[in-house]
Amino acid sequence: MVAHDQAVGRLRESYEQIPPGVPVRLAKRSSNLFRPRTELDRPGLDVSRLTGVISIDQDARTADVQGMCTYEDLVAATLPYGLTPMVVPQLKTITLGGAVTGLGIESSSFRAGLPHESVLELDILTGAGALVTARPVGEHADLFRMFPNSYGTLGYATRLRIELDRISPYIALRHVRLELDALAPAIDEIVASGTYDGEPVHFVDGVAFSPSEAYLTLGRNSDAAVKTSDYTGQQIYYRSIQQRPTDFLTAHDYLWRWDTDWFWCSAAFGAQRPVVRRLWPRRWRRSDVFHKIVGFENRHHFAARLNQRRGRPDRERVIQDVEIPVARLADFLRWFDAQVGMRPVWLCPLRLRGSESWPLYPLKPGETYVNVGFWGTVPIAPGATDGDVNRRIEQAVTDFGGHKSLYSDAYYDRDTFDRLYNVPALTEVKNRYDPNNRLTGLYEKAVTRR
Repeated sequence: MVAHDQAVGRLRESYEQIPPGVPVRLAKRSSNLFRPRTELDRPGLDVSRLTGVISIDQDARTADVQGMCTYEDLVAATLPYGLTPMVVPQLKTITLGGAVTGLGIESSSFRAGLPHESVLELDILTGAGALVTARPVGEHADLFRMFPNSYGTLGYATRLRIELDRISPYIALRHVRLELDALAPAIDEIVASGTYDGEPVHFVDGVAFSPSEAYLTLGRNSDAAVKTSDYTGQQIYYRSIQQRPTDFLTAHDYLWRWDTDWFWCSAAFGAQRPVVRRLWPRRWRRSDVFHKIVGFENRHHFAARLNQRRGRPDRERVIQDVEIPVARLADFLRWFDAQVGMRPVWLCPLRLRGSESWPLYPLKPGETYVNVGFWGTVPIAPGATDGDVNRRIEQAVTDFGGHKSLYSDAYYDRDTFDRLYNVPALTEVKNRYDPNNRLTGLYEKAVTRR
């Protein structure tokens, strides 16, 4: 805690050095956001020492963690105790604070909810420069409830106390192929009973490769020591889903099974070609490296200019995660394949763990949703403009009764955005904790990319 207090002191000093009236932002080199932001040539908040695990209480199954600690480092600290965060987002460099102030999800979310639901308390540096401890009840309960999905518009978490879950040394997998219309009944069975075909299910996600080929991957904790697969080398995890009905991974490799190839997006860089894969160092086959390549392209547009020289159409970035009610899943997947045509897509069931909705991302308690994730680019059709496909998706998500995460591009008009993301309620709390409006607003961040 001494080192943590010193790190917080350094953070607050950096806040004081930002001139009055200048927007307050993090001085952070890496990010898992996919919406470019306006560059600032001004100092930011120094969070460079807020990257560790403060303590783990094995008996209480809790951890105190600094806000900029990555899940890679957090999992490395908890696994030796046979413990894991309740929800571990798929990419290693997502931070705990980022997942809580943004949105995180994974294959435990059908029973464990979202990352912010396992937070017991958190310290937040507000836009006014105050450090407050927010809990579900008490003086700052309004900040606690409003913080998830606020994306730094209310402040930045410096410390979070979270619940931990037990995990076995190994995870046994079953890849179950299902028709689209059979997905919802299977998910409902798993949610209701925690089992499928009589076997326990502790983790569930899936992949739709096409309207005629979809899988649910069912994970089960196991203490048995048998031969495990390795998808950090030449083998590629998502392809194994089609190739083998069962599999076995260490808990560590299961939690990070998607990171090596950034789901399937590493194919865009040639990293799935056997020759390239052998030459590409294993330590650089990870999501943050691929993200840096994308960042380089966003800044310099090298591939876009090359496409223009070759006479190819410009491409629109379509990188989204959306939550669709499980009863509408099959219909949405058919619409998406027909209208957008990106394959494959990720499927991850989720339910709120508690009995209350959260103001800025109003999922209904007791209702099952399925996160549909799709990441890539599509050609811009003649006569269309950049963003048209994303706008059609946004409208479809609303029509299907779903919600869209804000980590990537958004194109909503102001009134629609304010309604969907409960901005009036956010504004009321923001006026209390950021009265001088030092922190950028949610619409300005998510849509206008400030």
